[in-house]
Amino acid sequence: MTPDARLRLAEQFAMIAEAAGARIMAVYGSAGVDAKADGSPVTEADLVAHQAILEGLARDCPGIPVVSEEDAAHRAPDPHDRFILVDPLDGTREFISRNGEFTVNIALVEAGCPVAGVVLAPALGRVWVGAVGAGAQKRAIGEPAWHPIACRRPADDGVVCVASRSHRDATTDAFLAEQTVAGLRSVGSSLKFCLVAEGQADVYPRFGPTMEWDTAAGQAVLEAAGGQVLTPDGAPFRYGKSGWRNGPFIGWGAVPG
Repeated sequence: MTPDARLRLAEQFAMIAEAAGARIMAVYGSAGVDAKADGSPVTEADLVAHQAILEGLARDCPGIPVVSEEDAAHRAPDPHDRFILVDPLDGTREFISRNGEFTVNIALVEAGCPVAGVVLAPALGRVWVGAVGAGAQKRAIGEPAWHPIACRRPADDGVVCVASRSHRDATTDAFLAEQTVAGLRSVGSSLKFCLVAEGQADVYPRFGPTMEWDTAAGQAVLEAAGGQVLTPDGAPFRYGKSGWRNGPFIGWGAVPG
């Protein structure tokens, strides 16, 4: 798939994500909370968004396998596959706390690399798309015009870091202590990738556990905007891992050195 075709697909993902976002907002403030088998929270919003996305992908992207957080147990990973990764509601804890920092994530993965994706923040009214080789864009939900975004180089006085609001840990604090930090923001969900992608921050470290659907769309947007997502030892961050589980990673706008 060419870079331009990837970008068109990312924009198509955005329309599907907007439909899911509308269903989420219809139950925002009233959705009940249950627990999955692993103890993590799930709400009515997760399920209605999941259904909306599957309907849209079946219509617009037939033939491409789909792996969603809500049914991932039905499909084993293969790093050589071309598939779509979906998180219908990333940041369920943020959704429950009503702080608006939750997203809808859809990404195309090819040969282990997220190459096109959308991150939509329905409560904030914003959407970001990116396609590796074709750039990244953002707009307000419902607006027709996209606006290009790009990563920045850090200022001389240090980096602005974004870290998880709900999952901060000692390893993250140790990483931050090694940086010259000019600012620190705590933000929920995949919004952290988008802040780096649009030049509002410089680095997003994550050492705690995540799943592939949590990160693929944000990584696609960040790398399309000129950034990189790497393991702590500097290797590319790949997909199709056993159990869909991620290891630690660092999202950079501009990699030091």
